[in-house]
Amino acid sequence: MNYSFSNVKVENYSGIVIAGGRAPEYLRLNQKVIEIVKYFFSANKPVAAICHGIQILTAAGVVKGRKLTAYPAVGPEVTLAGGEFQSIPVDGAYVDGNLVTSPAWPAHPSFIREFLKVMGAKIEI
Repeated sequence: MNYSFSNVKVENYSGIVIAGGRAPEYLRLNQKVIEIVKYFFSANKPVAAICHGIQILTAAGVVKGRKLTAYPAVGPEVTLAGGEFQSIPVDGAYVDGNLVTSPAWPAHPSFIREFLKVMGAKIEI
């Protein structure tokens, strides 16, 4: 990949998905990543984050007053950042307005389905 966060033109995107794993622990230290996330929240565009991806949201200061879930070990960060941590099954997704969150990879099907709904896609099952 040869595209940097500084090249991102946020106005060209309708929503953002923040992957989990351990990368968010480091990506949350990148000021451009934080600015990108803040843009999507201030523009009220769809945001999805899973697992440790919520660490980027807490670092950006955008979870205060929101209900969301995360990998259980990230739950205390959600609370410290002013969010209301939701303990849900590992394969579930939690939706709060334009925000879709899930605890871990087993939730990928429900996480993506709920994000597509928030994006306005018609979902038929």
